[in-house]
Amino acid sequence: MIGAGVVGVATAWLLLRQGHRVQLLDPCLQGPQTAPSGSRAALGVLMAQVFHRSSGRAWRLRQRSLELWQQWIALLEAQGHSLPRRQGVLLLASNSEDWERQQRLVAERQRQGIPLELWSVEQLEALQPLLPGPSVGALYSPNDGQIDPGPVIEALLASSRLEGLQTRADRAVALQRQGCGWLVSCEQGSPIAADWLVITAGVGSHTLVEDLGHPIAMEPVLGQALELALPAMGSASDTWQQWPGVVVWQGVNLVPKPMANGVARLWLGATLETSAEVDPAELANLRHLHGHAPPWLLEASVERSWQGVRPHPLGQPAPVLKALEPTLLLASGHYRNGVLLAPASAEWVSGQITSIR
Repeated sequence: MIGAGVVGVATAWLLLRQGHRVQLLDPCLQGPQTAPSGSRAALGVLMAQVFHRSSGRAWRLRQRSLELWQQWIALLEAQGHSLPRRQGVLLLASNSEDWERQQRLVAERQRQGIPLELWSVEQLEALQPLLPGPSVGALYSPNDGQIDPGPVIEALLASSRLEGLQTRADRAVALQRQGCGWLVSCEQGSPIAADWLVITAGVGSHTLVEDLGHPIAMEPVLGQALELALPAMGSASDTWQQWPGVVVWQGVNLVPKPMANGVARLWLGATLETSAEVDPAELANLRHLHGHAPPWLLEASVERSWQGVRPHPLGQPAPVLKALEPTLLLASGHYRNGVLLAPASAEWVSGQITSIR
């Protein structure tokens, strides 16, 4: 397998549990990454049941992934791994058009037996601290939520190594057909032979398969995020935990984090930038919510900032799950939903291998 982001690690973990032998190749496996990985810079927001569609492949993948995440988290925590997460997503409606869409979506989900809720302005105003605004209402999804990508990746890697995962900190530079299998040329070490080849290398995936005659156009989209230390809000230490999960305002995610050393923290992100260069102006706009940040957010101090590059497929929907050749699988192009869709993508890969074997 090529690529040790969340999709690659999740796929390796599932295949190992099913009895397959797996070798994972990625330069990031040697330690902290120098490249802006999309997985490790993601906020890990899981928005499945608030998805605007109610059928089709994208809908099915989201629902299956949400179901699988619940199972996987239980398995990993039973092994002793700590997986910080937060239940619930509150999607703010900043105008009447958003509000009407949310009302239609809630009606549709109720027919499907999915428990979405509409929240009034009065309910929103009762939350402390005050939410970004203005908002005319909100949609609340109790089954969606957020999980920290870093601990998830480390837990899946640790669990996989117990199952016999082989890892190599190197970069794949070329692929060559070898009989019914593959030969992977690496940047530093000797080539690797494999019966099956699974590519989950994010924005680097298209370069590898293009040389084999499989053009897959992908656009790198940079995303910047912030971690903020929040000002004290009265005597209650858990004031910031009163929000019902992740808050989403005009596409920006506000993720409350647990108290640390008496200080509440918040993740804020992420930007959408087609330039590969980090733009300080975009980060400043994010910091101020494009001029709509409430006073408490303006008083917060920046603890750190980070960025990652997400692979956005061009000319086809995300993600790209394709059997390019009988033993060559591509699972990439997840754009902003790599963490959410990792389990269903892993299951797709497993199904492809099982169906041919």
